[in-house]
Amino acid sequence: MKNTIKSLLGLTLSLALFAGAAFLMHRELSVYHFKDVIATLRSIPLGIRVSVFFLTVISYGVLTGYDTLGLKHIHKKVPYPKIALASFTGYAFSNNIGLSMIAGASVRYRLYSAWGLSSFDIAKVIGFCAVTTWLGFSFLNGLALVVNPGLLGAAVHVSPWLIRVLGLCLITIVSAYLAFSLGGKKVFSFRGHEIRVPDRFIAFSQIVLGVLDWTLAGMVLYLLLSHFGDLSLPGFLTVFLVSQLVALFSQVPGGLGVFESLMVLSLSAQIPAPHILGALIAFRVIYYWIPLGIAALLLGGQELLRGKKHTTKLMALFDRWVSPIIPSVFGFTVLIGGAILLFSGATPALGSRVEQLKAFFSLPFIEVSHFLGSIAGMGLLLLGRGLQRRLDAAYMLSVILLFLGIAASLVKGFDYEEAAALTVILAALLPSRRHFYRKASLFSQKFSPGWTTALLIILMSSTWLGFYAYRHVEYADALWWQFTFKGNAARFMRATLGVSVMGLFFALARLMRPGVPNARFPNDDELKNDILPIVRRSESATANLALLGDKRINMNQNKDAFIMYGIEGKSWVSMGDPVGPVATWPDLIWRFRELADQAGGWPVFYQISHERLHIYLDMGFTMVKLGEEARVPLETFTIGGHARKNLRSCKNKFEKTGYVFSVLEPEQVYLRMEELKAVSDAWIEKKSGREKGFSLGFFSPEYLSMNPVAVVEKDGKIEAFANLWQSAGKHELSVDLMRFTPGSPNGIMDYLFTAIILWSKEAGYAWFNLGMAPFSGIEASHVAPFWNRLGAFVFNHGETVYNFHGLRQYKEKFDPVWSPRYLAAPGGLAMPVVFTNLASLISGGVKGLLLH
Repeated sequence: MKNTIKSLLGLTLSLALFAGAAFLMHRELSVYHFKDVIATLRSIPLGIRVSVFFLTVISYGVLTGYDTLGLKHIHKKVPYPKIALASFTGYAFSNNIGLSMIAGASVRYRLYSAWGLSSFDIAKVIGFCAVTTWLGFSFLNGLALVVNPGLLGAAVHVSPWLIRVLGLCLITIVSAYLAFSLGGKKVFSFRGHEIRVPDRFIAFSQIVLGVLDWTLAGMVLYLLLSHFGDLSLPGFLTVFLVSQLVALFSQVPGGLGVFESLMVLSLSAQIPAPHILGALIAFRVIYYWIPLGIAALLLGGQELLRGKKHTTKLMALFDRWVSPIIPSVFGFTVLIGGAILLFSGATPALGSRVEQLKAFFSLPFIEVSHFLGSIAGMGLLLLGRGLQRRLDAAYMLSVILLFLGIAASLVKGFDYEEAAALTVILAALLPSRRHFYRKASLFSQKFSPGWTTALLIILMSSTWLGFYAYRHVEYADALWWQFTFKGNAARFMRATLGVSVMGLFFALARLMRPGVPNARFPNDDELKNDILPIVRRSESATANLALLGDKRINMNQNKDAFIMYGIEGKSWVSMGDPVGPVATWPDLIWRFRELADQAGGWPVFYQISHERLHIYLDMGFTMVKLGEEARVPLETFTIGGHARKNLRSCKNKFEKTGYVFSVLEPEQVYLRMEELKAVSDAWIEKKSGREKGFSLGFFSPEYLSMNPVAVVEKDGKIEAFANLWQSAGKHELSVDLMRFTPGSPNGIMDYLFTAIILWSKEAGYAWFNLGMAPFSGIEASHVAPFWNRLGAFVFNHGETVYNFHGLRQYKEKFDPVWSPRYLAAPGGLAMPVVFTNLASLISGGVKGLLLH
C-alpha cells in the first residue's frame, strides 16, 4: 500500500510538472502559428545539421570514458568494445527516459553482470559515473554563472551577484572533492564492502570528462540556435544546464516538454519562441532519438547476422551480451514510433504535398489513412509494454501497426520523414522475432508508474500540439463532419476522439481483468488428479517434491506444467526449474515473476540447472552458484575393483550378519507405515531437531505412500529406510528421506545407498541422483562475483557449522558426474534478505533455523 501511494504521488507530480510546462509553452507561443515553428525547423542549414550530428557522435564517445574510468578506479578489466556497448546503450536509454521506467543503470547492470562483475562492483561503476556527471555539471555551471550571470538572472529575476555567489559555491564543491582526493582517508566501509576514494589523477579526469560531456551536449543545441541569433556561450550553458537539471528531477521521461518550456522561457527575450522551439525539436531528434534508433538497429542487425558462418562465433558472444536488453530497447523504441504517429496526426499536413496527393488518392482514402495512422500510434504506445514483457502477440501487432503507420504517413500527407523513422524501427524489429515468445494476454500486463507517465505525457503532448496548431480555427459542431482536403483540424479532432476511445477501452479492459490469483496450497484431489500425472511425466526426480503438499502451485493453462514455490517474507521462492515440457518454461517463469511483482514480492528460483540459464538471464536475474549436484551414471557403475573395495566390503558385511535389503511398493508402504514412523521418530529424537521442508521431504504417510520405499531389515524389523523418487522413462532415481534407528551399526547408510544404486541399475535407470553438495565447486578468484566468493569462503571455512567437505567427499565415493546448481534472484542489496528468507523457508521457520 505504501509503495502504491508513493508511485501515485510520483506519477501525479510528473504530470503536474508537465502540465505546468505545457502552460508556459502555450503562453510563450500564443502569438505565433504552428507553421512558424515548422518553417524554422526547415530553415536550419544542412551544414549546421551535419556539424551537430558529428558533435553528438563525439559526445557519446566521451560518455564511454565515464565507464572506462570507473572500471579503472575499481580495478576491473572489461574490453573496450563491451564498455562502449554498455555505455552507448545505457545513455541512449537514460537520455530518452531519465529516471523513470528503465533507467540506463539497469541496462548496465544486465550487461556488466553477464560479464562477471558483482552487483556491488556494478553499483560502484554506476555511482562513479553519476558522481562524474555531477562534478562536470557543477564545475561548468559554476564557471558559466561567474562569467555571465545576466541571462539566468534576468530569466528568474535574481540579482547577478547572487548568481555569481551560487557559481562560486559550485566551484568550491568541486574543488573540495579534488582536494579530498589528494589526502585524507582513502577507503571507507559500507555494509562490509570497501569504497575507495579516487586518486588525484582519476578525480581530475572525472572533472575534465564531466565538463567535456556537458559542453558537447550544450554545444549541439547552441549551434542550432546560433543560426537565429547571437547568444553568449557561458550564459547559454547556464540556462541549458539548469533546464536539464529541472527536467531530470521532474521524473518526466526524457524531460519532454519540461526542458523545452524552460529553454523557451529563458531565451525568448533574445530569440523568437518559434525559432527556439524549432531548434529544440532538431536537438531532441539528433541528440536523443537518433542514438536510440541506432541502438535498435544495432540489436536488429545482430539478429540478421545470426547463422552466418564467418560471424557465428562473434554473434553468439554478442547475443549473450545483448539478449536480456533487446525487449526493453524495442519496447521503448516502439513507444517512440507511436509518439511520432500521434504527433504527425495532430499537426497539419503541408499544403504542397496534399496537392500532389490529390492526383493519386481520393479524399475518403486520405481521411481513413489519417484516422488509422493515429489509431496505430495509440496501439504502438500500448504495445511497447507488451514488447518489454516479451509477448508474441505484442510483436506481431507491432509489426502490423508499423506497416500500417508507414502506409498511413505516406497517404495522409506524404510525410516521408515519419515514414522513414518508422521504417528504421520496423527494420530493427523484424529480425528479432525469437525474443518475443510469451503467450500471455496483453491486458494482463502491469503498467509501471513510469510507463503510465510516459503514455499520458505523450497523449497530452499530441493533444496540446493539435490544439495549438489549430487554435485559429473557430470551433463549431459542424467541424466534426467536415471532410475536405484542407480539413486538417477536423481530421485532428476525429483522430483524437478515436485515440481517446481506444485508450478508454484498454483501461476498462484492464480494470475488468481477473485479479491476482490466490497463492494457495493444493488440496488432496489436485495433488492426485492434476499434479501427480505431471510429476510422473517429468524426467527430473526432484519433481516429486510437489507431492509433499507444502508448496504452492502455479500451473499453466494447459495443465501440463507447473512451478512449485514457497513464500517467506518478500521472497517468492520456486523450488527448482518448472516441472513439465521445456517449451512451457519461459511463459511459466514470466507468469511467476509477474505474480510475485503484483504481490510486491521478489521472484527467486532455487537450485536451477545450468542447461536453461539463458531463460533466467533474459529476464534480468542475477545468477549465484549454490554448489554442485552429484549424479551417478548407472550403466558404468560397479562395486568391483580396488576403488570400490570399501563399498563391497560394507555390503558383504551387512548381508552376512542377516541384514536384508528390499524395495516396498506403494501399497506395501501403506501397510508398514507404523514401523516406518517409529524409525523416523527415533531418528529425529536422536538428532534433537525437527522436520525440515521445501527442498527436503518430511515424514507424511500420504507422501510416502505415493512412491516405493527402500528398507533394510533384520529379523523382519525395519532398521533403516529411504523413499525413492522415480522419473519418467527411468531417466533417473533419487532418494529423499534417509532414516535409521539410533542403535543401528555404523555403515548402515552406506549399505542402504549401495544397495539402492545396484537395484536402480538392475531396474534399468540411467542415473542415480545423490543430490547437491552446497557451496562446492565455486571459484574463489578475486575477479569472481561477490556472492560466489562468499560461497567459496563458506565452503572452505564453515566446517564448524556444517560438514561441507565431508558431504562432498562422501558423494565422491560413488564417482558421480557433477553439475552446477544456481540461484536466480533480483540481485543487488536484496540478496542478503533473499538468502535469509530461503534459509528460514527450508528450516521450517526462524525457530528451525536456530535449531539447525
